[in-house]
Amino acid sequence: MAGMRRCLGFLALSLLGSAHAFYLPGAAPHDYVSGERVELFVNALTPMIAGHDDAKLKSLINYDYYNPSFHFCQPEGGPKKQPESIGSILFGDRIFNSPYDIEMVQGNDTCRLLCVENVPPEDAKFINDRIREDYAINWLVDGLPAAEMKEDKRTKEVFFDMGFNLGNDEGEFEEMPALHNHYDIVLRYHSPRDDVYRIVGVLVWPSSRGGPQEAPSGDELVCGSDVPPLILSETQNNTVRYTYRVMWEKSDTVWATRWDNYLHIFDPRIHWFSLINAVIVVVFLCVMVSMILVRTVSRDISRYNAIDLSEDVQEDWGWKLVHGEVFRTPQNPMVLSVLVGNGAQLCAMVAVTLVFALLGFLSPSNRGSLATVMMICWTFFGCIGGYISSRVYASLGGTNKRRNSFFTATIMPTVVFMIVFLLDLFLIAAGSSGAVPFGTLLLIIVLWFGISAPLSAVGSYFGSKHGAVPNPVRVNQIPRQIPPQPTYLRPWATTILAGVLPFGAAFVELYFVLSSLFASRAYYAFGFLALTAALVALTTATVTILFTYFILCREDYRWHWRAFLTGGGSAFWLLAYGVVYWASRLSLDSFSSTVLYFGYLLLLALFDFLITGTIGFLATYWAVRRLYSAIRVD
Repeated sequence: MAGMRRCLGFLALSLLGSAHAFYLPGAAPHDYVSGERVELFVNALTPMIAGHDDAKLKSLINYDYYNPSFHFCQPEGGPKKQPESIGSILFGDRIFNSPYDIEMVQGNDTCRLLCVENVPPEDAKFINDRIREDYAINWLVDGLPAAEMKEDKRTKEVFFDMGFNLGNDEGEFEEMPALHNHYDIVLRYHSPRDDVYRIVGVLVWPSSRGGPQEAPSGDELVCGSDVPPLILSETQNNTVRYTYRVMWEKSDTVWATRWDNYLHIFDPRIHWFSLINAVIVVVFLCVMVSMILVRTVSRDISRYNAIDLSEDVQEDWGWKLVHGEVFRTPQNPMVLSVLVGNGAQLCAMVAVTLVFALLGFLSPSNRGSLATVMMICWTFFGCIGGYISSRVYASLGGTNKRRNSFFTATIMPTVVFMIVFLLDLFLIAAGSSGAVPFGTLLLIIVLWFGISAPLSAVGSYFGSKHGAVPNPVRVNQIPRQIPPQPTYLRPWATTILAGVLPFGAAFVELYFVLSSLFASRAYYAFGFLALTAALVALTTATVTILFTYFILCREDYRWHWRAFLTGGGSAFWLLAYGVVYWASRLSLDSFSSTVLYFGYLLLLALFDFLITGTIGFLATYWAVRRLYSAIRVD
């Protein structure tokens, strides 16, 4: 195990310097020959944050590329949908073929006509509104996303920003935006050997070309002439001519590192600062807990055990006075055990997914692989949730094992499914392509009822078979009276105060995660993310143990729910940070986008609450058992 931990630590550290692309073992590059057709696939249009510093995200609604209101050129025979993974669908990908005619290293710098479309006034307004909301067009060529080349203002590094603008609404086009109807497509290729070519980069330079929009006769089409931009009128019909030009550019970039230009880490020093800050907090907490458990507690235990049990010591030592109450069954043990079971299932899912990411199994070219692995892990880890829930329930004195098994397998997935379904209705009402198709929802239900729920029942069976964890001390028949507690140890206060430290260890990384989820920014710094997750887990465990020790010293033995709520306190700060992010980085005009944002934010906070609450509860349960098993009780 120590060797495995060192290996994983080395892999995590190796990812911190730069976000290199890794590929699923067995994946192979596509070797093209001269003149071979290169497919260009189109994906959904997504809102993006503009390039200037004070830019805000203006929408959360995705649109199909072939939405009739856009009037993009369609291939002969109509667009054909491409097969996608469940994770890709859940993340909003809708991939179709396109009419672009591209042949490997052929037709270099040749201006080509794609089609001529008529755009009525109402659709022109729709397009102009999407340009004002900074929508981006997303293409895929050989698994690589089309991008614009940009420069990081802080580090001066050049990188590829995925997607390119539908139009231009800055400067002179602020009142009436210009539509990009011409695309210069730069395809970078690497030739490992003679007559073999591999695509290693896809750049697109869109431009707006007005003037006469009718289809030219003969060879009159010229893409380099100086023409005014194309402004769509919202009061009369418009004619739009779409053109493109393919340019082939030889590159020294090899296929294995072609993603390096895309997976750019903005100012890695911020990530390092976040990690160092988190490490300092964790070390401080660990030292505090060690001092309490090793020095204070050990001294108290020695003194307590040295006293004759016949002497009256019940007026002297705080946490030892409640040794006969500390394992008393808490209120609602069923609910607590179900929450802990589902939290354990989510913990296992996150841990295994991060391990797969660190080992390079989640290739960025395999779209949706992250969500797919998470769905598979969650499905098959139902047995872990059932096992943990049943053992915790039995340890808390619960007797209705069948009901516990049923609730563990159904309550949390039902709540999540209902929230997702309601958000899906808002997406459908807004005409978004991001709405999860009915077939995908049906597949999720099948995974739930057909695999996860039975595995949860199996886990519950084995958990019940192993039975309750034996308590180190007996429980008194008559409950002890609890003295008044100070304000800072009240449940709401400990939840808020304890949640600050785990949140502080992760809030910098949280910004990049939220930008990836809502602003279509690529995030593959899994080394930073894994270390941050480990620090958050350790911080949550230590701070929960610390606060539990404080309340036990105040003779309050109701620690079970307090431990779970204290551990999950970071979810409150996650919600608060989500509101700050919404106010500072988003400018959502539509009601649907606002509902979607806060709906997804609620799901993130719920998952965070379950995961960190479970970590806090299990760590505290372990610490309390160790603490009270060390004292001598008659």
